[in-house]
Amino acid sequence: MGQAIFWAFLGTGFMFFMTVLGAGMVVFCKKEMNRNLQNTFLGFASGVMLAAMIWSLLLPAIERTEEMGDIAWVPAAGGFLLGGTFLMIIDCVLRRFYIKETRDDMDKSFWHKTTLLIMAVTLHNIPEGMAVGIAFAIAMQQPGNPSLFAGAVALAIGMGIQNFPEGAAVSLPLKQIGMSRKKSFVMGSLSGLVELIFGVGITLLATWMVPFMPWFLSFAAGAMLYVVVKELIPEATGTGKPEIGVFGIMIGFMIMMILDVALG
Repeated sequence: MGQAIFWAFLGTGFMFFMTVLGAGMVVFCKKEMNRNLQNTFLGFASGVMLAAMIWSLLLPAIERTEEMGDIAWVPAAGGFLLGGTFLMIIDCVLRRFYIKETRDDMDKSFWHKTTLLIMAVTLHNIPEGMAVGIAFAIAMQQPGNPSLFAGAVALAIGMGIQNFPEGAAVSLPLKQIGMSRKKSFVMGSLSGLVELIFGVGITLLATWMVPFMPWFLSFAAGAMLYVVVKELIPEATGTGKPEIGVFGIMIGFMIMMILDVALG
């Protein structure tokens, strides 16, 4: 248990550190972020998450279920659907609550263009942190299988890489709408803190939740897909040159796929 917590802390700590580095771009970018560059960042993050959803979450969930002698597709499909539905419900509830409490049209515009992005990045960081914590917990429970540890490391590295543009994608828009550089940096950094909290937290419960690991992995995959399709891809391809966002998705997907296959 101690080793699992240690590695989960290192893995999610690295992810949080990369988010902080990305948010730090607001200190150096004195002008408004180029829309095409932002499309590239968001597209890259989308591609990484899509690849991680397949190779780091769904496939391990299926393999884990097969090892336990159960029907492989049941947890993968069930957890996937639950994860997407869960984030959809949270999204709807928060949207309605905020819009109900907000009467100013300018504030509503701020909600749709900025607050929703922050919420999306923060919410999807929760299952990302859980996925890394679970991956290291499983690896420590089976020390005779080094591929599990390599997969956990690959997942943490891949998530950390995509956290850099995500941190920038949160902090830079905040600066553009008038927030101070310091506050924009802090908000962008805090969006990744939940990964560390939930990653270590789920590891503490991993020993009692081994039979449910495939469900957790699939749940994280469903949550990721919801955020990617609902928030990141539309943002990456909605304005400017959409083909740049699509190219960013392809590059992000390819890099994460290479990391997963090469290290896993």
